[in-house]
Amino acid sequence: MLEFFDPDFRHSFDLCTNKPKKAIVVKQPQPPLAPRHPKSFTRHGITITDDYAWLKDDRWQDVLRDPSLLNAEIRSYLEAENVYTDAVLGGTAALQSTLVAEMRGRIKEDDSSVPSPDGPFEYFQRYREGGQHEMIGRSRRDGSDTCILIDGDALAAKSSYFRFGGARHSNDHRLEAWSADVNGSEYFTIRVRDWETSIDTDDTVEQTSGEAVWTADSTAFFYVRLDDNHRPRQVYLHRIGAAQSEDTLVYEEKDVGWFTHIHESASGRYCVIAGGDHETSEQRLIDLREPTAPPRLIAPRETGLQYSVYDRGDTLYILTNADGAIDFKIVETPLSSSGRASWRGLIPHRDGVYILDVELYANHLVRLERANALPSVVIRDLRTGDEHAVRFDEAAYSLGTIGGYEFETTRLRYAYSSMTTPTEVYDYDMESRERILRKRQEIPSGHNPADYFVTRIMAKSHDGAEVPVSILHRRDLARDGKAPLLLYGYGSYGHAIPASFASNRLSLVDRGFVYAIAHVRGGSDKGWGWYLDGKREKKVNTFDDFAAAAKALIDANYTSVGGIVAHGGSAGGMLMGAVANRAGDLFAGFIAEVPFVDVLNTMLDDSLPLTPPEWPEWGNPITDAQAFRTILGYSPYDNVAAKNYPAILAMGGLTDPRVTYWEPAKWIARLRSTMTGGGPVLLRTNMGAGHGGASGRFNRLDEVALAYAFALWCVGRAGP
Repeated sequence: MLEFFDPDFRHSFDLCTNKPKKAIVVKQPQPPLAPRHPKSFTRHGITITDDYAWLKDDRWQDVLRDPSLLNAEIRSYLEAENVYTDAVLGGTAALQSTLVAEMRGRIKEDDSSVPSPDGPFEYFQRYREGGQHEMIGRSRRDGSDTCILIDGDALAAKSSYFRFGGARHSNDHRLEAWSADVNGSEYFTIRVRDWETSIDTDDTVEQTSGEAVWTADSTAFFYVRLDDNHRPRQVYLHRIGAAQSEDTLVYEEKDVGWFTHIHESASGRYCVIAGGDHETSEQRLIDLREPTAPPRLIAPRETGLQYSVYDRGDTLYILTNADGAIDFKIVETPLSSSGRASWRGLIPHRDGVYILDVELYANHLVRLERANALPSVVIRDLRTGDEHAVRFDEAAYSLGTIGGYEFETTRLRYAYSSMTTPTEVYDYDMESRERILRKRQEIPSGHNPADYFVTRIMAKSHDGAEVPVSILHRRDLARDGKAPLLLYGYGSYGHAIPASFASNRLSLVDRGFVYAIAHVRGGSDKGWGWYLDGKREKKVNTFDDFAAAAKALIDANYTSVGGIVAHGGSAGGMLMGAVANRAGDLFAGFIAEVPFVDVLNTMLDDSLPLTPPEWPEWGNPITDAQAFRTILGYSPYDNVAAKNYPAILAMGGLTDPRVTYWEPAKWIARLRSTMTGGGPVLLRTNMGAGHGGASGRFNRLDEVALAYAFALWCVGRAGP
C-alpha cells in the first residue's frame, strides 16, 4: 500500500501484527526551477534587480491577439508548472470530479432570464440543457412567436474560447448588434444579425470593447475601439453596410490615463460618452436623432470630480461627489445649461450613506444606497418629492437593480439574495408598491436555507477601524474553534463584495467549512471614505484589515490558527500575496486567482493596458518617489522573504490583458527560490483563456473545483 504522508518515505504497518512492512520510497514530484536572468534598473536612487523579468514576452501585445506566438521557452516553463501542479494535487482528482458534479447539480441547466419588455417584444437570454453559453432571443409580449436569434453554443463550437461581449437590438427591432471575444484577451468583434433572416450582415467591426449604441433611425451604431495598447479611447460611428475603414471618428480621448466607454442614456435619447480614471470623470452626450452632431460636454473635467448623468426631458440628474460629497449626492440641472454653476441640490450628501447607482424613469428616480455594508433601494416620485425605501431584514444580503429598456414605466426590477437565500427577481410597482416575484433561482439538487446560518461580526483593525465580516456556515456547526474556514477578500477600486448567494460555496460549507467575507478598506462597503482609506499611501490598511478579520474569526471560536484558507482574485490576489508576506503564519493556504502581485514593475510600465489609468489608484512610481517607495514597501513580488510560507495556489490566464500571465509566474518562481520552508507553491496557467478564466458556465467549474480541492487539501480534508 502506497502512502503519501512523509515527504521521503513511510513504513506501512501490517494491521494484524503491527510490525512494519518493507519501507516504501515515495517519489515526490519535483517543481520546475525557473532560471535566473538578473535584470536591474535604478529609479529614485533605488536599484531593483528582477531575476524573472524574462517571463514577460517582449511581444506580449501580439500574444494577446494570437497566443500561439508566445516565446517557446516561456511556454515550456508555464506548461511545466501546470504539470507540477497536476502532480502535487493528483490525489485530489476524484475529489475535483465530485465537486464539479455537485456544483453542476446546483445549476438549472435549461435556465432563462426574466424577459425584458420593449415595445411589442420581450427580450431574454436562455440556456439549453447541457449548454455552456447563452442563447439570445425574444417573443411577443403575449408569449407567442418565440425566436432564438443567436446561439452561443453554436458560435463557441468554432473556437477554443468564446465569450459574449454584449447584444443590443435596434430601435426598429429589425437588427441585433452582438459582440464576442474568441481568445480571452477582451478584443471583441461586433457583428450585426437580421431578426427576420437570422443571418449576419456583412458588417464586421473589430478590436472593440464590445458595446454598441444604436442611432434613433437604426441605420448606424456607436462603438469604442481599443488602441494598440488595448485601451478604449476612440468612439466611432459605424453605418450599416459600410466597411469599418469608412467609420467616422466621433471622439478621441487624448489622455492615455483615461478610459472611454459608451452607453445609452436613461431615456434612450442620447449616447453617453463616459470617460475617466479612478478619481476623475467627464461625460458627453450625442443626440441619437442627430448622430453626426458634435458630442455635448456636460461639465469639464476637474481633478477629483466624479459625476454621471441621467436624462429626463430637458432636465439632467447628476450623481456626483462635488463640493466634498465623499459618499455622493444627486443634483439636477437644465440640459441647456449643464455646467457646475447650474447644479441644484436634490438628494444631499450624508456621511456614511454611499449612493452607488441611479435608475431614472419618466416619473421616478431610484437610488441604490449602502450603509455599513448593507444596501437599500430608495424610490423618489419626481412629481411630488415623496420617497420610500425597500429594505430587508437579514443580517447580510445583496440587493441590486436590473435596468430595462423602457423609460415610461412604473415598474422597477431588482434582485435580492443572501448567503443562504438563492437569488430572487422581483418586479416592484413604484406607485402601488406591489411586489411580484418573477423568478427564484432554482437549485435542482435541492437547497434548504434553514440548514444554514448567516451572521456578521466586526473585526477591530490595527487602528481601531471596525471591519465587517459576513459569515456563512451550517446551522449544526459546533463553534469549537476546530472548523476550517475560507476567508475571501478584495479591497480595491471601491468595489464592495456583496453578501450574496453563491451555490458553489455550499460544497465547502457542507464539508464543515465556515465561509467568510472580509469587507476590508479599499472597497466601498462602508462608504466611499472606506475606499479612500485603503488606497495609495493607505493601502496597507487593506492588508491589515484582512489579517484582523482572520484574528477576529479565531477569537470568536469559528476556527484556529492554521485553519484558514484565504482566497482572492485580481487585486484581491494582490491582497493574498501581501498578507502571505505579512501574516502568513495565520493561514493554512492562499488561493490567488489572476493575482496582481508584481505591482511595482507593472506600475512602472506605461505601455501596459491598465497602467496609466491605475496611477490614481496606486500612485505613479515613475514620477513620484514617495509612491515608488510606498509600492515597493508592499508589492507582494518585491517583498518575498526567506521564511516559511503556507501552501499557495496561483492561477493565471495567458491572454489576460488586465493581470498579465507573467505576474503570477514571476511570483511563484521567486517564492520557490527564496522561501526556506512550508509550501508547496503552485502555479496553474490557463493557456487558452484570460482574466475571467475558462469560458462556458460548466468549464469554469473545473477551475472552481481545483481551488476548492486545494482549500480542502490545505486543511487535511481532501480525503486519502
